[in-house]
Amino acid sequence: MRYFLELAYFGKAYHGWQNQPNAISVQEEVERALSVVFQQKTPIVGAGRTDAGVHAKQIFAHFDVDKELKKETFVFKMNSLLPADIAIKDIYTVKADAHARFDALSRSYEYHIVQHKDPFLEDRSYFLKNELDVDKMNRAAKILKDYTNFKCFSKSKTDVKTYNCKITEAVWKTENGVLVFYISADRFLRNMVRAIVGTLLEIGFGKQPVEHMHQVIKSEDRSKAGTSVPAKALYLTRVTYPEIVIN
Repeated sequence: MRYFLELAYFGKAYHGWQNQPNAISVQEEVERALSVVFQQKTPIVGAGRTDAGVHAKQIFAHFDVDKELKKETFVFKMNSLLPADIAIKDIYTVKADAHARFDALSRSYEYHIVQHKDPFLEDRSYFLKNELDVDKMNRAAKILKDYTNFKCFSKSKTDVKTYNCKITEAVWKTENGVLVFYISADRFLRNMVRAIVGTLLEIGFGKQPVEHMHQVIKSEDRSKAGTSVPAKALYLTRVTYPEIVIN
């Protein structure tokens, strides 16, 4: 039977989601817990890869096991085995060919910026004291929805077949004293959100005009975009699927 795990994690201690040969990952920790519960190796496939230090408020992964699971018991066992910074939120029975990565319709991220020193947000946000023009940043962010090729925001050494993404949301909002960038798309390239935020900050600081966003995207050149902002302030917040996959 195939199951979808819904989980969340605080990414500071991990070298991203995906298994790494010489560093600890979230996937490794979850697979280790599954191997204890089922007394056998149980590989999982995640909805996507998050970079080292990035957090996830919601992410899914699928796995196969030849037994029917009792949700409450399974979730309790897994959470008792996992470290405190990884939590299983739910489990779903899905069709045999359901795929956590390829069936996903959209993914949403948030990037958090604070402009006042707060020790309780140090590991959860990016502290910037310089004044930002949020109106210009939002005008530039809106431009993103006019394009589909985002090679300029992708890591240069990547094996993707296409750089096309359909961005459906890109907006800055201030909530409880935190400036949050919300972005949603059908898919994201490696490092894409952090590079977009870095480019928008250049515009917000007045280093570039709003129209600079057009030039960066049309260039298809990573060196034309802004510097990648720190991973610690980035959150994967939502992954959506068709109702036939999770209902």
